Amino acid sequence: MNEINGFRPPVPGSQPSNDSPAYLTTRQRHPLRPLLAFPHTVTETTGPQFSPAHFPPMTDLSVVDGKAAQGERIIVRGRVTDEDDRPVAHTMIEVWQANAAGRYRHPQDTHDAPLDPHFRGDGRVFTDADGWYQYTSIKPGAYPWRNHNNAWRPNHIHYSLFGAGFATRLITQMYFPGDPLLAFDPIFHAVPDEAARNRLVSRFDLDVTQPERALGYRFDIVLRGRTATPMGI
Repeated sequence: MNEINGFRPPVPGSQPSNDSPAYLTTRQRHPLRPLLAFPHTVTETTGPQFSPAHFPPMTDLSVVDGKAAQGERIIVRGRVTDEDDRPVAHTMIEVWQANAAGRYRHPQDTHDAPLDPHFRGDGRVFTDADGWYQYTSIKPGAYPWRNHNNAWRPNHIHYSLFGAGFATRLITQMYFPGDPLLAFDPIFHAVPDEAARNRLVSRFDLDVTQPERALGYRFDIVLRGRTATPMGI
């Protein structure tokens, strides 16, 4: 399709390359041969149905069994839209992240930072009719990774957005403003275009901030078009 048919493709460099040399594991994961196209069936395009009835929301990651997690409590709010600013309603968003010390609750995470028994590290929200979502969490800590010498990942939260079926699942990351590690992060810089990279950075929002409880951040997501949020990182 092209612009005559109403589709506005992303700006070159606004999405991450499959092969980003500084991000070492892309050498092992990206396709080495031309992709094969195959027709989607009803299974791929219409199912499964992601609804709160089948996938209950988990909108507060900062509390487990009634006990508060350690770290800086945050509230993240945003809107999911298409390229024409139309809301993407009732879509499921899964988030996962490291705890305040920079460790994931996952058996393969061997970082010697402490685990927090009151922080699970994953949640699930749905957008409302106007495309808005919101959840509460703890600001994740930075952590080392073995991509290169003295490599540390910036504070970030992973996002997985589900459309009408598995074939329309998109994955991205949200970063925090002013993080000095962004300048050194190969994953962040896998998006060549600076303006597009900066769409991955949330912004502090005093209106989302709750007095004496949590700092607020705004992170909007555009799913396609020339101002699309970078995906696949």
